[in-house]
Amino acid sequence: MTEYSEIVKNQAKIIAAEEWAKEVNQIHAHSLNSMWYDNRPQDTSDGKMVTDLHYNNGVVKRTCQDGSTVYFGAELSGDTLIDAYERNGT
Repeated sequence: MTEYSEIVKNQAKIIAAEEWAKEVNQIHAHSLNSMWYDNRPQDTSDGKMVTDLHYNNGVVKRTCQDGSTVYFGAELSGDTLIDAYERNGT
């Protein structure tokens, strides 16, 4: 039976990392157009406010003042996601 223990541990790590990836890491409510990921200056022009939710999986979800939603970044997956999960002390 011990032949499967590593497979089971690895699968548990994958599941934990996938759950961790869905969690919000940071919240920014702002009117700045100088965010490192921002390629949409029109969202914050003329003092318009946005709310950016940064998820552990690398995606940023922006909600604009008019209610529209925009996504930035690429979602981590596979070994890259597991590496990020382990680097963050979980």
